[in-house]
Amino acid sequence: MEQLKEFDPFDIFDAEAARLDGLFASLDEEGWNRPTRCEGWSARDVLAHLAGEELYNHACLDGDLDGFFAMVEQEGVKGFDQFNEWCVRRRRDLPVEQVLEEWRTKNGETRERMRALGREGVLQTSAGPYPVDLQTFHYDSEFATHADDVGAPVSEEELDQRIWWRLQLARQVLAEQGAKVQVEVMADHVWVYAGGASASMSFPAFVEATVGRTNPDDELDPEIARALRCLA
Repeated sequence: MEQLKEFDPFDIFDAEAARLDGLFASLDEEGWNRPTRCEGWSARDVLAHLAGEELYNHACLDGDLDGFFAMVEQEGVKGFDQFNEWCVRRRRDLPVEQVLEEWRTKNGETRERMRALGREGVLQTSAGPYPVDLQTFHYDSEFATHADDVGAPVSEEELDQRIWWRLQLARQVLAEQGAKVQVEVMADHVWVYAGGASASMSFPAFVEATVGRTNPDDELDPEIARALRCLA
């Protein structure tokens, strides 16, 4: 966790939300329907997913996870993969402006309430009580990943720090999960060992692997790819 101390997760949350909002606000009908890196999802579907996720986020903040799980069970939804698809499906027939306003409003509330709880706060999650700052970093990673999925621009000035906090968060989560992988951060690359295989990866390639967005051209060993995927 020490590696993340220099970053403010709430500021990052605001910045990544603004990045997504800026991209969404610029889309026309063709843009909303274009495919993204999320297999089978358009830009509109990514927005619907983000809007739907706020149901879970608010349940955590309200201390009402029992109510949340009862609701999704009533809808015949099992597991978070089905929940994600359900969130997208139930918004496909809604005007995209309505979905965008839903996400803006609900996520704005989430960001405000998480900041109010502060870095020392504790949040009830599906995994049990969890530090607010780390949960916020998880939200940061989710937003950064989906911003990249839909092609939201990142300025040259942001690139290095954005990769660095994502890399450090991934290391934290891999350690938390007890992942069977060795990760060594060098001056200009990451060395990884898992399942008898090793690889030298650029910082961006490492981050992409941890969120399940490996580039097929990189020919990353499947054992390493499985071991690194921790934030998707």
